[in-house]
Amino acid sequence: MTISEARTGARAARIVIPVDGMSCASCVGRVEQAVLAVPGVEDVSVNLATNRASVALGAGSATQPVLDAIRKAGYEPREEEVDLSVTGMNCASCVGRVEQALKAVPGVLDGTVNLATGRAHARYAGGADTVAAMTAALTAAGYPAQPILDAATQTDRDREMREAELSGLRRDLIIAALATLPIVVVEMGAHLFDGLHHALAGSVGETNIRYLSFLLASLVQFGPGLPFYRKGGPALLRGAPDMNSLVMLGTTTAYLYSVVSTFMPALLPNGLDYTYFEAGAVIVTLILFGRYAEARAKGRTGDAIRQLLTLQAKTARILRDEREQDVALAEVRPGDIVVMRPGERLPVDGEVVQGSSFVDESMITGEPIPVRKGPGDEVVGGTVNKAGSFRFRATNVGADTLLAQIVRTMEAAQGSKLPIQAIVDKVTMWFVPAVIAAALLTFVVWMAFGPSPALSLAIVNAVAVLIIACPCAMGLATPTSIMVGTGKAAEMGVLFRRGDALQALRDVAVIALDKTGTITKGRPELTDIAVAAGFAEDEVLRLVAAVETRSEHPIAEAIVADARRRGLVVAEPSEFAAEPGFGVSATVEGRALLVGADRLLTARGIDVSPFAAVAAQLGDQGRSPLYAAIDGRLAAVLAVADPLKETSLEALEALRALGIRIVMITGDNRRTAEAIARGLPIDEVVAEVLPAGKVEVIKRLQAGGTRVAFVGDGINDAPALAQADVGLAIGTGTDIAIESADVVLMSGDLRNVPNAVALSRATIRNIAENLFWAFGYNAVLIPVAAGVLYPSFGILMSPMFAGLAMALSSVSVVTNALRLKGFRPPLAAHANREMPATPRPGDMRPMAPARNRLNL
Repeated sequence: MTISEARTGARAARIVIPVDGMSCASCVGRVEQAVLAVPGVEDVSVNLATNRASVALGAGSATQPVLDAIRKAGYEPREEEVDLSVTGMNCASCVGRVEQALKAVPGVLDGTVNLATGRAHARYAGGADTVAAMTAALTAAGYPAQPILDAATQTDRDREMREAELSGLRRDLIIAALATLPIVVVEMGAHLFDGLHHALAGSVGETNIRYLSFLLASLVQFGPGLPFYRKGGPALLRGAPDMNSLVMLGTTTAYLYSVVSTFMPALLPNGLDYTYFEAGAVIVTLILFGRYAEARAKGRTGDAIRQLLTLQAKTARILRDEREQDVALAEVRPGDIVVMRPGERLPVDGEVVQGSSFVDESMITGEPIPVRKGPGDEVVGGTVNKAGSFRFRATNVGADTLLAQIVRTMEAAQGSKLPIQAIVDKVTMWFVPAVIAAALLTFVVWMAFGPSPALSLAIVNAVAVLIIACPCAMGLATPTSIMVGTGKAAEMGVLFRRGDALQALRDVAVIALDKTGTITKGRPELTDIAVAAGFAEDEVLRLVAAVETRSEHPIAEAIVADARRRGLVVAEPSEFAAEPGFGVSATVEGRALLVGADRLLTARGIDVSPFAAVAAQLGDQGRSPLYAAIDGRLAAVLAVADPLKETSLEALEALRALGIRIVMITGDNRRTAEAIARGLPIDEVVAEVLPAGKVEVIKRLQAGGTRVAFVGDGINDAPALAQADVGLAIGTGTDIAIESADVVLMSGDLRNVPNAVALSRATIRNIAENLFWAFGYNAVLIPVAAGVLYPSFGILMSPMFAGLAMALSSVSVVTNALRLKGFRPPLAAHANREMPATPRPGDMRPMAPARNRLNL
C-alpha cells in the first residue's frame, strides 16, 4: 500500500492498495462495492490498469477490515513487511510508544519493536510511501527511524552507529567524571573531614566553593547531561515521559534547589540553604557509566549474526568470455560458472559441474568433517573448499543464498516477541507516569509528616524515587535473552525460525517423531550378510550385486551401492529373469545365481533351513531376509533395511531424561515399527499411518491441552509440523526454507532435539531471572528510596546511591543474558568426531556403513 495523502483530525486518510486478481471491469465493481461496505470508508476508486484501489478512510478507521473485505470478494490485497532501525529508545516505555506511533500510520497492519536490537518490524499492505510515512511518524514521536538495508550493509551501518554511540558515551562519561570528581572531593570530603572543611573555608572561602561547584555542576548538567533534556523534555511535554524524563526531573530538581540555595538563599526557610550539586553531577555520571557499560554489553548480544556475515565472501572468480575474472559478489548471476581453488570460501550457492574436492560445511551443519563434493552435488555459499579445485554453476545468489536465508531467519527470531513480553509491555506503559506520581506523593508526605528540615528531606527523597526507577531493565529483560539464546542455538546447528518457539518448546510434554529419515537414516542399506561354509563374503556380494544391477528396486540399489563402496568389481549379468513375488535369476561370469525370497529357492529344490535361526533373528529385528544361491547351492542370507541413525538412541534417552514422553509415528507395518522401537526408549508406537493421518495423531496427543512437538523431515511431514505446538524439521544443510517448521535442525543429528529443548528451558529461565531482577529491583528499592525504612530504622537512600543502583540494574540484566553464551548442551552433537587433517584428492573414500556380522 502506498499513502498518497494523509490527513489529520476529521479529514480522511487516503491509502492506495495494490490488488491482485482483477481482470475486467466487473472485478473493479466488485472490489469497490466490497470496500464501500466497510464501516469508516468514505470513498474508493479502483484502477484496473494499475491494479490499485485508492481508499479514503475516516478518522480512526483501520486498514485491516478493508483488506478482509477485498479478500472476501475474491481478490488478494498485497501485504509487505519492513524492518526499521530506530534510534532514541532507551527504556521499556519507549517501546510501547514507538509501537503506538507505528500502528497509528494508515496502512500499517501490525508493528513490533525490540529494544535490544533497536529495530521495529511492521506489516503493511504495500509500497514505499507507507514506509516513508512510518519513518516520519516515528521521527515526529521523537524516535528517528530509517528502513534497514540488506543484512551486510545494515550490519556495517549498525556497527558504525554502535561505535559512534560508544565513542559519544565515552567522551561524555570522561567529561562528566572529570568535572564531578572535584565537586565530590570538596563537598563530601568537607563533610567527612573537619580539617579539610576548615582548610578549604579558610583558603578558598565557602562562597567561592559554592560558585566552583555551581560551575562544574552546570558543565555536567548541560554538557554530558544535555541528552536527558533533549529526549526527556519533549517526551514529558507529549505526555509520554520516559527514563530520560525521570533523570531530567530528578537532576534538575537537585540542581535548581542548589542554585537557589547558592544565589538566592533568602527564598528558602532558615537553615535550609543546602546544596546538592554533587548529587546531580554524580547521578549524571553514574547513569552515563551505566549506559556505556550497557551499550558495550548489548553489542555482544548480536555476535552470532555478525559472525555469520563474516563468512560471506566479498568477491567471486567466474568464467566470462572464456576467461577467469574476479568480480564483486553483487555481480554474480544465476548460471555463472564459479571457479574454486583450495582454501577459498564459496561465494554463492550452486551445483558442481566439474572437478571434485572436500568442503567444510561446519558453518551450516555443525559437522566438522569435510564433505566430498563432485559433479551434481550441491554446494553452499560461505562454506570453505579444503582441498582440490572444482567449478560450479551458481544457482542462488544475493538474498537467495542459504547464508542470507539463515541471517534473515535469525533476525526475525531475534526481533520477535515472546508471549511473556506482552505482560511486560502493559506494565511499562504505565511505569514512568506511576514513578512520577510516586515521587510527587513522596514529596507531599515528607513535607506533611517529615521531621525538620522537611523541605530538604522531601526533595532528596523525591529525587531518589525518580532516579532509582529503571524501566530500562524491564525492556531489556526478554529481548536480550532471545538474541543470545537464538545465537547460541545457531552455533549448535539449531535455527529458530520464530522467537516464540523458544518459549513454546520449554513447555512441551510429548515429542512425536517421524521414523523414516528422522529416527532412521531414510535410505535402505545392506545391514546384514551371512555366508555358508565354502563361500567368501566379498565374492558372494560381488555376484549378487551383479544380478541386482538390472533391478531398480531400492533393495537392489542398496546391495549394489554396498558392493561398490567396498571397491568390488561388479560384472555384467546375462540371462536375467525376474519372477514377481519371488526374486530374480541370472548368469554372472558363467555361474547361475538365484536371489530372492525363501520360496524362490525352495521352488528350485534348495534347502534354506541352515539359515533358519539367522532368518528368525532378522525377522525379530524387523528386517526381511533375502537369500542367494550360486550354482544350485545355498550361499548366503542378506538383509536390507533402513537402519537407525547412530545418534538416535542417545538422543531419545536424553529426551526421556528431560521428562518428555516419546511417540514414534510411521507408515511402516506394525511389526517393523515395533521391532525398531524395541531397543529405543519409545513410549508409544503409531504405525501404518499415512502422511495426512499424522495430523490426527498429533491432535489426539494434544487432547487436554498437552503441548506436543513433532520432529519430521519437513517435506511430507509438513501438515504434522504445522499442527504441532512446535514443529522441528530435520534439515539437510541446504533445506532450511521449511515454511511449516518453527525450528530447523540444520544437520540430521537427532541429538540437537534434546539440545534445543534444554536451550529453550535455559533461555526462558534466564528471562525469568531477568524479569525477577527488573521487577523485584523496582518493587523493593522504590519504596526504600521513598523512605519507608526511615520511621523504623532511620535509613534514607542517597540520590547518588540511587543513581548507581539504577545504572547497574540494566547492566546486570544484559550481563545475565550473556551468560547464555556459556550454555552447554546436554549432548555434544559432534564430541566424538575428530577433525581430520586436510585431505588430498584420492586420500579419502566414503566409509562403508556399520554392518551386523552374523557368523554361522
